[in-house]
Amino acid sequence: MKGIRFGIVLFLLNINFIMAQGYETQSYEVIQNLEEGEIRFYPKVMMAKTSSQSGFSSLFKYISGNNTKRQKIAMTTPVHMDKNKGKGTMEFVLPKKFDIENTPLPLGSNVELYQAEAGYFIAFKFGGYTNTKKEKMVIDKGKEVLKNNNISYTDAPIVLVYNSPYAFFNRKNEILFPIDFEK
Repeated sequence: MKGIRFGIVLFLLNINFIMAQGYETQSYEVIQNLEEGEIRFYPKVMMAKTSSQSGFSSLFKYISGNNTKRQKIAMTTPVHMDKNKGKGTMEFVLPKKFDIENTPLPLGSNVELYQAEAGYFIAFKFGGYTNTKKEKMVIDKGKEVLKNNNISYTDAPIVLVYNSPYAFFNRKNEILFPIDFEK
């Protein structure tokens, strides 16, 4: 009986977290489907980035009001994680309403703001919780697709995570390669 109750509670908590994830998602335009990948164009967007040990915590404090305007900033998806440049970085996409002029500056020294330039990327989706083994498998497959289609990538791939760690079902992740592409 305890097992059934625990299962019901777990299910209800998970549904609550899934339903609560009405976050703004970084916009893009699908240009072309290519095997298991999707070539996309991403417009300029403001990003908050950290490479500190307290990654998520630092970024969360920034959007919770630890900024020059003491302004709360809505959480968005996806969270960008780059594990290829030494320490690794975590980045939050800021809502569309922010630009170079109106984005509040962080009060902490371990959060950096920048405007990501518009560009072309190819995305490869995968489910479940992300981990190094899954990421490597998707990156290797992505490199194979790019090679087979004579598309070069311009920088290290980025891991995109769309769900809260508390969402157990229907998790969405992607590996994103910046590519040289002309429409």
